[in-house]
Amino acid sequence: MMAGAVTTPEKSSQTTRQTYPNYKVIVLNDEFNTFEHVAECLMKYIPNMNGDRAWKLTNQIHFDGQAIVWTGPLEQAELYHMQLGMEGLTLAPLEAG
Repeated sequence: MMAGAVTTPEKSSQTTRQTYPNYKVIVLNDEFNTFEHVAECLMKYIPNMNGDRAWKLTNQIHFDGQAIVWTGPLEQAELYHMQLGMEGLTLAPLEAG
């Protein structure tokens, strides 16, 4: 190598892919929404939600105080969060994870 020569680092041929975080839509227990209303809202707005799963989550909300009802990309999470909130459900802020 000559004096004063600059060497450039070799480029890596590997690409690191970083995934976007998933967001959790969490419904909280409250004293004014009925079991029926919560289950109906889950079936109406959460994709692929069937009656059995909706009722299981509704019971979890009631007895545990909360339940994660959907997890996925931010834009969809924001939509479901907004729709459930407009129906009067009590929700935790969206949570990355």
